[in-house]
Amino acid sequence: MIIEESMPENTTTTIEPVKSGPEVIKAFLKTLPSGPGVYRMLNDKGDILYVGKARSLKKRVQSYTRMMGHTNRIAQMILLTSDMEFITTATEADALLLEANLIKRFKPRFNVVLRDDKSFPYILLARDHDIPQLVKHRGARNRKGDYYGPFASAGAVNRTINTLQRAFLLRSCSDSVYENRSRPCLLYQIKRCSAPCTDEISKDDYARLVDQTSVFLSGRNQSVHDRLHKLMEVASAALDFEQAAIYRDRISALSHIQAHQGINPKHVKEADVFALHRAGGEVCIQVFFFRAGQNWGNRAYFPRADKSHEEAEILESFLAQFYDDRPVPKTLLLSHDIPSQKLLQSALSIKSDRKVDVLIPQRGEKKLLVGHAQTNAREALERRMAETASHKKHLLKLAELFDLESPPARIEIYDNSHIQGSHPVGAMVVAGPDGFLKNQYRKFNIKDKNTKPGDDYAMMREVMTRRFSRLLREADKAETATEENPWPDLLIIDGGKGQLSCVNEVLEDLGIDELNVVAISKGPDRNAGRENFHMKEKPAFILEPRDPVLYYIQRLRDEAHRFAIGSHRARRKKALGTSPLDEIAGIGPGRKKALLRQFGSAKAVSRAGLTDLESVKGVSKSMAQIIYDHFHSTS
Repeated sequence: MIIEESMPENTTTTIEPVKSGPEVIKAFLKTLPSGPGVYRMLNDKGDILYVGKARSLKKRVQSYTRMMGHTNRIAQMILLTSDMEFITTATEADALLLEANLIKRFKPRFNVVLRDDKSFPYILLARDHDIPQLVKHRGARNRKGDYYGPFASAGAVNRTINTLQRAFLLRSCSDSVYENRSRPCLLYQIKRCSAPCTDEISKDDYARLVDQTSVFLSGRNQSVHDRLHKLMEVASAALDFEQAAIYRDRISALSHIQAHQGINPKHVKEADVFALHRAGGEVCIQVFFFRAGQNWGNRAYFPRADKSHEEAEILESFLAQFYDDRPVPKTLLLSHDIPSQKLLQSALSIKSDRKVDVLIPQRGEKKLLVGHAQTNAREALERRMAETASHKKHLLKLAELFDLESPPARIEIYDNSHIQGSHPVGAMVVAGPDGFLKNQYRKFNIKDKNTKPGDDYAMMREVMTRRFSRLLREADKAETATEENPWPDLLIIDGGKGQLSCVNEVLEDLGIDELNVVAISKGPDRNAGRENFHMKEKPAFILEPRDPVLYYIQRLRDEAHRFAIGSHRARRKKALGTSPLDEIAGIGPGRKKALLRQFGSAKAVSRAGLTDLESVKGVSKSMAQIIYDHFHSTS
């Protein structure tokens, strides 16, 4: 029996509003310690508004209990605060490092936030093999060897490695390729490798090349130059002009590296140079990397910061976040005098376990380096502002062309890639007022086994279903779109009426009926500039061949096409790298290597007899039987 309890007539229920503001903050003062720590300010939904550090938590929080004397940004933050969380630390330096880590993790609305936080590539002289290898490295330093960097970009590393190969002839192939070479590869033929894999060079001579490479990358390049010059003169005196020419080419390659580095300071061996420029409400921080007395590139950052933030405050917060998960050089050269210079110096010294100097140079070579970085920061910001203005102009015209209510803040462009249906991949690229948002690109490996090879409609249906089903699930958890839960304003599909119908059907099935979708198909004879645009319940149309909006849309489509092809090639390459031996339980890297070394290929292993398999080192009789049965099963 169910008993229903009815409410008395003329009674009303009142919902107490969530408390926020200075009164909420004041309630925490009673239990707060006076020591250092980190605090987080949260709104009524539990979202983190701000992360801050303090030498005295009690004094800092007390400053938020009154509304007077704050900037509009801080005042708004106080009014939105419904809860606070605290972490005490042993020292203020520890609080600084923890604050930076939390800001990077949560990206609070009222903090300065470092964006585009990609890891930097390094050159690795790997020494976990008898014959060291010269390769590009990114990520954790797990391999044994010498790391040189950071370099500002993968392109800078690739160019340097290519030139180092010409100068020192070190191998760049993987260990598995090295072990299975029977004759020199093409790199040996074009004089970019000494081919130690086939004993074209002795181990002692190769070791000398490795030592010369290490000396050069450590900054003692003049000694390498002098030694090569001496060897060239000796070879010339002995009338060995072919060997002399080899030394000459190596000297030329080393000179090529330094020529491309632009600035090579005489007295600054290891330093990162930071310069900030601000204009039009935007901020650019330019970073130059100097290692071993050589310029290893630069990169521009555009951190998110409120207009009320002071320039020194922005730079200080940026630096702490920048070195949260990166090695710190011996010296930092800054363009602005930051308020916590000594504190930052102490924190970075603790983190790197050695002394770190944070300097604001006033004269000499260091001042010139900062000035050069400042010029680059200004020019980078001017380019970005010009590009942003151009993007906004294109987005405004895009809104007019497709009858949108306002310029789209987020455009998602979709494309598929495959070769005769093999290794199919769907790709999504994202664009907005600031250009392409590469950290939000997504690839979709087609998983539905019922999809027929080459069925573009089925592929697009799967991609759209997965993308928007997930978006709806995330929207159920969060009432509004956030940075982690972005909702597009416009979809652009590479395809024609069929793809458009397919996408609209998926959206209708998911209950999404207010999303603008445009499909682009090739024009007559697949000519660029004569593309057809398809929209729901509208006839197809084309644009004038020289219309700037057409060029913009073509750029969006071409970027999606590039990303889709790249994702497909990566998947195909990965598939090519797999072996039938990987499917056998109990076959790890060691046994796999032993089998390939014994038989030469997986195909040869499949043809081997039981006795032959048992003769392989590390393969027991039972394992040999498992391998044999795997390839000779009749079921």
